[in-house]
Amino acid sequence: MKILAIDDQQLVLLPLEKRLTEMGYEVKSETSVLKGMKTFLAFRPDLVIVDLSLPEVSGVKMVNFIRTEQKSAIPVMVLSGNTDDKLIVECYELGIDDYMKKPLSLDEVSVRVKKLIGGGSFSKASFSSANTIIQTRCVGVVIPCYNEEKRLLSKEFTDFIDKHSGYHLCFVNDGSKDNTLKVLNDLRKGREDHITVYNCEKNGGKAEAVRQGMLHMSQFQDLDYIGFLDADLSTDLFDFDELITTIETSNFKIVSGSRISRMGANITKESARMIISLTINFIIRKILGMNFKDTQCGAKIMDKEIIRIAFQEKFLTRWLFDVEIFIRMKKHFGAKQAQAMICEQPLKRWIHADGSKLSMKDSMKIIFQLAQIAWTYNKKTQAAKTINVQLVESKLFQTSV
Repeated sequence: MKILAIDDQQLVLLPLEKRLTEMGYEVKSETSVLKGMKTFLAFRPDLVIVDLSLPEVSGVKMVNFIRTEQKSAIPVMVLSGNTDDKLIVECYELGIDDYMKKPLSLDEVSVRVKKLIGGGSFSKASFSSANTIIQTRCVGVVIPCYNEEKRLLSKEFTDFIDKHSGYHLCFVNDGSKDNTLKVLNDLRKGREDHITVYNCEKNGGKAEAVRQGMLHMSQFQDLDYIGFLDADLSTDLFDFDELITTIETSNFKIVSGSRISRMGANITKESARMIISLTINFIIRKILGMNFKDTQCGAKIMDKEIIRIAFQEKFLTRWLFDVEIFIRMKKHFGAKQAQAMICEQPLKRWIHADGSKLSMKDSMKIIFQLAQIAWTYNKKTQAAKTINVQLVESKLFQTSV
């Protein structure tokens, strides 16, 4: 039995194709309707699985092509994150046989496929992708790593991506002196489509590692959102997933985790760190002129269109790049619009990890680095204002002449 799957997101197609192949089906996949039409004519599938929200040409066009133009009665299954009742009714009126709403598990997809066309065997499948969830979106996560070989031996990363199809993890090795690079390459084996290792030969600091990783991931066409997360998993991936749910169901361009204590949350810090943190946050709010409670949380997700604005230029410091991201947003969009585009979301869990690279001594240096950031960006702002004034005066002079 042959199946044609059409979805513009490779991170959706890969686990789907793997599962159906494990069941004994012959599977071909395409990322657009136009390619899907050509493959349909050459492959002659027994079932078509198609997403609706495809670029250039909607999946509805594929359904119409099969039923009206080809007059084919083969089963058609829609797999989509679109929950518009009118669209669902339209698809059924065109003659689809099943409509599955993302997110859903591969197990459910397998059962429905077997019910529609028979054939495939569950006993033949090793189901290495058991309980994998087909997501509504695809997300890139940059994870900076410096001498993290011990922490990376945890199965949390691999277990998560094995169960969540829409994730691509980009580990950035920041010139580690231990076996971090080897551990990362071992971690990637067998998961090359979901894990990238970006190697920086020299240590440039967390800010540069994150910047390089974000710019690298912005080149991936099928990613909807890109964010970054600390390798120590002080914020875990499941909490990070909730940040993504917020950004995909809102108009925010950046959703930033916040370690502010609240009822029901597991937020732990050393007492001395908490005092310093509160002091630093107060200074940051004064510099930004925006009321953010926790700019420095190492868990953020953002829309791809923000990447170039936030990460194109190098950051001034190794640790305070989060502050610079917000300043760059403010300079580009204006304070009012920038604040409306950024959401702070309290985390359910954040635990200070032993062995973190930022020492108490480093924390004291932050105040001086904040002064450097404030002075530099204010200087750039004043320079830009001066240039604008000169341009206006020049135009007025030319007009008077």
